[in-house]
Amino acid sequence: MPNSKTISLFLIFILQASILIEPVKAQNKDLKLDDPSVSKWIKIDDFESTNPLQQWILADTRNDTKPKIENPQVTEVRSENEIPNHYLIKKPAAEGIVGNRKALSYKKLPITVNIGETYTFYTRFKVEYFPNNHIFGLSNLNPEGINLNDYNALEPSLRITDKYESDGTKNTGTLMVRKDGEYAYIFNKKTNKTANPLQSGKWYEVWYVVNNAKVNNGGQSYDVFIRGGDEFPKQQCVFTDATFRMKRELPLTYFLTNCNTGPVYKPYGNGGLCYDDIYMAPGKVLTVPID
Repeated sequence: MPNSKTISLFLIFILQASILIEPVKAQNKDLKLDDPSVSKWIKIDDFESTNPLQQWILADTRNDTKPKIENPQVTEVRSENEIPNHYLIKKPAAEGIVGNRKALSYKKLPITVNIGETYTFYTRFKVEYFPNNHIFGLSNLNPEGINLNDYNALEPSLRITDKYESDGTKNTGTLMVRKDGEYAYIFNKKTNKTANPLQSGKWYEVWYVVNNAKVNNGGQSYDVFIRGGDEFPKQQCVFTDATFRMKRELPLTYFLTNCNTGPVYKPYGNGGLCYDDIYMAPGKVLTVPID
């Protein structure tokens, strides 16, 4: 039988251990570790590293600037004034420069999305100003294929522009998705109307749930959720069953952005698009990966 001294020492040990453990419990509660989605998010980029563009590939594959300017796209990391945060801004060229028709910037995904898999992608974005012409999304080609195919290198994609189309119709600046070979505006189910044009200078969050199964298995499609601006103070589903652009049925490997000044004789405008906090997660995950 243990004596009273042994029992006392044991009780003191238990008390000290509980004091040490308690802050850890409180800390874990703050982290909400009971939410399984917290650990699912995988960072693609948040632009806070020492050399944030080191792993990005920049290519101007149709540079029609006259006089010719080498590497005319503006793709750089900037910092916000109000808070300690860095983000990427993408512009087809500096102000007043036209003729850069394909300004590509892309980065390899940390995890390949194989055929048959579903992943959710999260991106924060902000329109610098209109007029502009931007698109971003995912590709299943290698760098050589991306440079060769530009827009057709994309599969699931999100488009932002207020440019005139060749048939004379004018886009509004509302976020668009790809649907059956055409572009379609996102839809506000609460107002039962097409969503409003994006507001310049305001951050939006977008979740796109990407189904990379084969077409005959119901894949090559994506659903879109958004939050931000005056119109979407809460997360809302704004499009279901958008379709991949090419439906190549290959593993998705790159996050890809593209923008365009338009032709020299009829430019679109050089308004930029800002990107931040690009993440991916297996399955359908509609939480926020960052504070």
